[in-house]
Amino acid sequence: MLGRFCVVVVLAGGALGASVSSGFSAKDTAITTSGLPVPRYVSLKSDRVNVRIGPTKDNDVEWIYTRAGLPVEITAEYENWRRVRDSEGAEGWVYHSLLSGRRTAVVTMKHKGELATLYDSADPSSAIAARLQAGVLAQVKHCGSGWCHISGNGFDGWIEQQRLWGVYADEKID
Repeated sequence: MLGRFCVVVVLAGGALGASVSSGFSAKDTAITTSGLPVPRYVSLKSDRVNVRIGPTKDNDVEWIYTRAGLPVEITAEYENWRRVRDSEGAEGWVYHSLLSGRRTAVVTMKHKGELATLYDSADPSSAIAARLQAGVLAQVKHCGSGWCHISGNGFDGWIEQQRLWGVYADEKID
């Protein structure tokens, strides 16, 4: 599954693309017993995260994430367990200590072969810093007014917020 994301920065040339949407916005949240809103985005803390079919260790492991930092959306809570959904739509239960509040996102595209443009500033007329393929994983530094400042292995710049899975469309991140 998502543990096999390939991080690729393309400065020019062709790419691979896909689009995924969560269907939620930041204002569709509810407060839970943890005191945090659901749904919300978090990231995987470890390179090995078991995803179970139910919220106890007695439930079978359905699959294992193998990449720390991948963004997931928490869609429910039960005691110390969190039901998460990934950018491909797969859902399962993860123990809370395997999740981090550190915000990350994955680049998504509407059409195959498209590249996402990363700019030097939150302005499409600014210089192009890089072009990113769908599936590139990035740390989210700031978001607002439809733009996010992201960084990753070999890149740093601003991208249109709609190009990311792991950030809600109207979400502001400081």
